[in-house]
Amino acid sequence: MTYSQRKAIRIAGWVFLSIFLLGCVGAGIAYSKRESLLQTALERAIRKAKRDYKLDVRIGSARFTGLSSVAFTDISVVPEERDSLARIQRVEVAVRFWPLLAGKVGLSGMTLENGLIQVTKRDSLTNIDFLLRKERDSTKTESSKRTDLSNVAENLIDNILSKIPDDLSISNLEFRGMDNKDTISLLTQTATIKDEDVTSTLKLNKDQATWHVTGTADPADREYDLALYADNKPLELAYIQKRFKLKLQADTVRAQLRDVDRAGDEFRLEGAGSVRNLRINHEAIARTDVFVPKASIDANLFVGENYVGVDSSSVLQLGEVSARPFVKYTLKPTKVYDVQLHTDQLNAQSLFNSFPQGLFESLEGMQVTGKLKYDMAFHLDMSLPDSVKFNSGLTPDGFRVLKMGRTDFAAINHPFVYTPYEKEKPVRPIVVGPDNPNYTPLNQISPDLRNALLTSEDYNFFTHKGFNEKAFRVSIATNIKEKSFKRGASTISMQLVKNAFLSRNKTLSRKVEEILIVWLIENEHIVPKDRMYEVYLNIIEWGRNIYGIGEAARYYFAKSPAELNLGESIFLAFVVPRPKRALDWFLPDGTLQTRNVRGYFRLIGKIMARRGLTTPDSGAYGFYDVRLREGLRRQIAPVDSLFQTDSLMTEPTDELDGDLEEGNGIGNFFRRLFKGNKSDRDNNRTDEQPTVQPDRSEAIPSEQAPADTVKTRKQLRQERRERKRREKEEQQLQNGTGNP
Repeated sequence: MTYSQRKAIRIAGWVFLSIFLLGCVGAGIAYSKRESLLQTALERAIRKAKRDYKLDVRIGSARFTGLSSVAFTDISVVPEERDSLARIQRVEVAVRFWPLLAGKVGLSGMTLENGLIQVTKRDSLTNIDFLLRKERDSTKTESSKRTDLSNVAENLIDNILSKIPDDLSISNLEFRGMDNKDTISLLTQTATIKDEDVTSTLKLNKDQATWHVTGTADPADREYDLALYADNKPLELAYIQKRFKLKLQADTVRAQLRDVDRAGDEFRLEGAGSVRNLRINHEAIARTDVFVPKASIDANLFVGENYVGVDSSSVLQLGEVSARPFVKYTLKPTKVYDVQLHTDQLNAQSLFNSFPQGLFESLEGMQVTGKLKYDMAFHLDMSLPDSVKFNSGLTPDGFRVLKMGRTDFAAINHPFVYTPYEKEKPVRPIVVGPDNPNYTPLNQISPDLRNALLTSEDYNFFTHKGFNEKAFRVSIATNIKEKSFKRGASTISMQLVKNAFLSRNKTLSRKVEEILIVWLIENEHIVPKDRMYEVYLNIIEWGRNIYGIGEAARYYFAKSPAELNLGESIFLAFVVPRPKRALDWFLPDGTLQTRNVRGYFRLIGKIMARRGLTTPDSGAYGFYDVRLREGLRRQIAPVDSLFQTDSLMTEPTDELDGDLEEGNGIGNFFRRLFKGNKSDRDNNRTDEQPTVQPDRSEAIPSEQAPADTVKTRKQLRQERRERKRREKEEQQLQNGTGNP
C-alpha cells in the first residue's frame, strides 16, 4: 500500500468519524427535545383533524416510554355535533425502525387497555359522516386526476397491514354499532399476538355468545392464518336475521393471507377462505335450511389500473368437487363483466353428493354413474348489450341415472294427478290421463294449435335439449337495454318441469333445480318430447280455473281441441302469458278487439307461413273467424270506442319478445324473487309458463309495432275535452248565444 493510499484511508476515516459524531450530537439533541417535538406533532395532527374532518380529538397525556415507543392516555374522538366515536383509556405503541427511514410508519408493538369504538346512526345521520364528507370533498378537487385502482388497492392494503404489530396485547376493547332500533356489541376481552401466535376471546352482546380467534400472524412477512369459532354453539348474528330475514350460521370460518405483491401493472393478493357446517335460510334462496358441510376457495385476486378480478388459477371447492373460477370486472371506459367457471371431469356421484342439503330436494338420494364436466363463459360489455356472450353446458361421459331421488321424473310418462296453485294455495287436482274427459292426446289436438303455441313459446322445442342459449342471450340484452326484467328465456321443457315437479316457492334454488332436472330429462331421454308437449298442453292455464287445452277449447269456443281453427289457435297462444285476461280481449258481440290483438295474429301467422305451417294470408290469419262462445258474451263489458285502435302489436308485441314485467320468465323470476308480487295480475302466471318467443329475425320488418300506436291517457283526456268543447260551441250556436 502506497503512502497516498494510506493517507486517503485516514482522511476517509476521519470524515466518517466526524459524520458519526455529528449524527450522535444531532440524535442527542433530538432525544432531549423529543417530548416537545412529540407535543408539536400531536398539536398539528389535532388541528388537521379539526380542520379537515371536524373531529374533536383530545389526549390526556402523551410521552415516550422507550427509544421508539409512545404511551397515550385518555384519548377521545368526537365528530362535530355527533355521538362519540372512540374513547381509549391507555394505548402504547412502538414503531419499526427501518420502515421509518423510508417514511412509512409500521408498528412493532401495541398495548391497549379499556377502550370503546362505536358507530351510531340516528335517523339518517351517523357519527362517521365525516368520512363520506371527506370523500366528496376529495372528489371535487381530484376529479380530473386519473385513478389507478392498483395503486389505490396497494396503498389501502399496505396501510392496514403496516398497522398490525408484531406484538399485540389488547384488553377490554369494545366495538359497538347502534341504529334507531338495534345495538350490536363485540367486546374483545383479550387479544394477543406473541411469537406469531394469535389468541383472542370476544363477547357478543355481553353474554349472548363467546367467540374466539386463533391462528398465526407474521406481520413482518404479511402472512396470516386465522380461524373464528364460538363456544358450544355456531357463529351467528341475530341482527342479520332480524334485519335481512337471513339465517346465517357456521361452526368455523377460516381466512388466510399468503402473499401480497405487485406484478408489473397489477397488484395481487394470494389467500384462501373456508367455512365448515354453513347453514343458510332465506325465502329467496330455498324454502328450508341449506346445509353446506365444507366449502373453500384458494383465491388469487388481481387489481389493475381500471379492473379487479379473480384469477383462473383460483380453486373453488364444494364438498367432494372443485372448479376453477375466473371473474373480471372492468370499470372504465365502459363496464365489462367476464365470468367463467370450468371443471375437470368429475365423478358424477361425487357431484350429486356435493349438492348442499336442502337446496335441491327432488334430487336428494339420486344415484348416478359416469363422469360430468361443466363449462360456463359469460361476457357482457354494458355499452354493447347485444354482443353479450353466454355459453353453459354439462358434458357427460358414460353418465347414467341408476336410481331416482325423492322425485321420479319418469312418472309423467303415465297418468298422474297435477295440482295447480294460486297464490301458493292448491286449486284442484287434475287427472292427466284418460280418466279425465278433458284430457286430450297430442294427436287429437289441432295441428294449428300445436304449431301456433310452439311458434309463440318455443319453436325449437323438438330440436333443442331443454335450453335455448340464444334466447337467453337476447333476454339479457333486452333486460339491460330496458333497465328492467322485460324478457325471459324459459323453454317449454323448463316450464313443464317447474309446473309438474317443483314447489311454487319462488326461490333461487328452485330455478337452479329446474335447470338440473331439465338437463336430466332431456339428456337421459327420461320423457319423450311428444309426451312432454302433450302433458304441457294438458296442464297449462288458459283462463280463470281453466286448465288444459280440452277445457279451454270447450270453454271459449264450445269445440274439441281437434276442431280448433287457425284463428282460435293463435288466440289461445296469445293469452298463454296472461290467461286470466283472456276475456278482456273480446267485444260484447263475441268478436276480438282490434287493439293489439290483430297485429299479433299477423305476426304469428306470417312466421308460421314462412315455416310452411299454414297458408300465406293477406289478411290477419283467422283473426276475423274467432267467435267467443255465446254463453260467455254476456260477461263482456262494453268497450269505449276511443280505445278501438287498429295498431300492430304494442303490449302483445312485447309479450312476443318474451316475458313482460307481468310474465313469469327468468327476468321476472329474479324481480319477484327479491321484490315480491306486484299485484293479482302478476300472480296470474305464478304457476304458468314463461314465454320464449320467436327470434326477431323471423318477424317481418313491416310488421313491427310503431312505438306510439296506442294513445296515452293524457291524449285521450285531451281528445275528450276537445270533443266536449266543440259540442258546447255547436250548442251555443244553435241557441244563438255564441259568437259566429
